[in-house]
Parts: sequence; C-alpha cells; structure tokens
Amino acid sequence: MHGLIESMRLELSNSILDEMADAAELSVKGRRLAFSTDSYVVKPLFFPGGDIGKLAVSGTVNDISMKGARPLFISLGIIIEEGLGFDILKKVARSVKKASRRSGVKVVTGDIKVVERGAADKLYINTSGIGIIEYRGRVGSRAKAGDSIIVNGSLAEHGMAILNARENFGFISGIKSDCRNLNFEVDKALRASGKISVMRDLTRGGLATALAEIARSSNLGIEIEERAVPVKPAVRRMCDILGFDPLYVANEGKFVVFVGKKDARKVKKALGRNARIIGKVVTCHKKEVRLITPLGSSRILPDLEYDQLPRIC
Repeated sequence: MHGLIESMRLELSNSILDEMADAAELSVKGRRLAFSTDSYVVKPLFFPGGDIGKLAVSGTVNDISMKGARPLFISLGIIIEEGLGFDILKKVARSVKKASRRSGVKVVTGDIKVVERGAADKLYINTSGIGIIEYRGRVGSRAKAGDSIIVNGSLAEHGMAILNARENFGFISGIKSDCRNLNFEVDKALRASGKISVMRDLTRGGLATALAEIARSSNLGIEIEERAVPVKPAVRRMCDILGFDPLYVANEGKFVVFVGKKDARKVKKALGRNARIIGKVVTCHKKEVRLITPLGSSRILPDLEYDQLPRIC
C-alpha cells in the first residue's frame, strides 16, 4: 500500500500533496483551511461500536482535526450495489446524521450512484471535509528533536472488533470499535500548548506505521516505551491468540501528539485520564522507530509490509 500511494504521489507531485499529511493545508485570501477526502469500504457495514456511516463522518472529521483545524462541512458520496435494502440505506443515513451532529459539522453536498449486482459489496462511501485552521502554530508532518509523544488512549480496539464481527470467531470479549470524532479532544490539546508539531490519527497500519512515517519524514529517530503503550487486556489476549501485534492494528478514535517536552504534561492532562506519554523524538539515530522493552532492550518497528486486516475502514 505504501508503494502504491508513493507511486501515485510521484505522478501527481506538488508542494501540498508531497507533505503526505492526513489533510492538506490551503490558504485562501489569507484564511488557513484544511481539506481532506477519504473512502470507506469497511466490512461488515455494521459492527460493535459503529457502522460505515459513523465511520465515514468521524474519519474525515478526524483527518481535518489532525491539521489543527475546526471541521465545518463535509460531502457525502454513496455507491450502492443493486439490490441493497432501503432499510440498510436509511439506517446508514441516520447514523451519518447523528455522527454529523455529534461532531458539529454539516453535510452540505453529496451524490448517490447505483452499480449492477456483483460490481460492489453492498455499500461504499466517500466523504470530503473542510475546516478552518485557527491554531496559532503550524501542525505539520515533521516532528522536532526532543518532542514528547502522547497517545490519547488504548490501542487496537477497532481492528479487533471488526475482525471478530467479520469472521464470526465467537470471542465473547466485549471489545467495541473506538470509532468516534476526535475534534473536541484535539481542540483541548491545541488550547493546552502552542508547541504541537505533529498530530496523526492511528488508522490503517496503527501506531507503529504512523510513527515510522513521521520518523522518516522528520529525518529523526523515535523511541517509545513498550510498558507505556496502553492496550486493554481483552484486546491484548485476542491479538495474542490470533497472532496480531496491537501496535500495527487500526484504530478509529486514537491519535498521537508530538509536542515540546515542557508542554507534554499539560497536553496529557488536557486529553484526560486515558492519555499516556509513550516516548520521545531523538537524534541518536534517524528514520527509525525503536521500541524499548521492559528489560531495556530495543527492537525496530518498521512500516507494515502487508495489510493485516483489509477493509477495516
């Protein structure tokens, strides 16, 4: 996937696209705007903790928020396979409405297309979003040496919830997707510090892949403490049984903040009791993420080389 995205970036290269952030920062008559688009092909359409409608709204709201922007408007494009029940479509529409209200954004334009039976898998959604950047600093894609790294909560819940629902493994774990809008949490972090350099939501590829991308784009090293990374016991057990590394499993309600060391505790406090300071940005090695184990040894966390869980968003 990384190779595919990179090949497309090279074909379409420009200064804004080349930043490879969750959203693009644009300037229109002196106003700083954030713009993002994403497509959702999650399977199944409905899962513990959410559905494709909630996921689509929250995902785009979160991408806009990662630029330090206040999300305002989104579009909604729906591709329907012939034969989809109207009851399913109405249920998704109600979910979109509820998620939009909860996020404080408006669906202001959209489109519906129907394709023949067998040409899609029930329902796909594309959303685009736009927001205003009012943050006094600039949230980019490059970390700064000495930055502390904060995560807002426990990892891998979305991926494990989707997998259990899709494959019907029968785990009675109570694991639910963490799918939700993050814009109000992000706003608290922005109010707590003017020294935030990077924010990234931990979707496809999870924490480890996001950190690897940031280390590479920053030309700096990252070190995280394994014991500091929050993973709920039920999620860890399920990952162990199925052979997944929770550091690489997708999330839909988690993000990392890179912030100057002096402000780290203020941001952690602003994000609430589930937030954790998990590591730091270093100069002793470059373009690598190293996980420090409880025994003091370390191992490199590379990019995810294959899709552990396809169609999780």
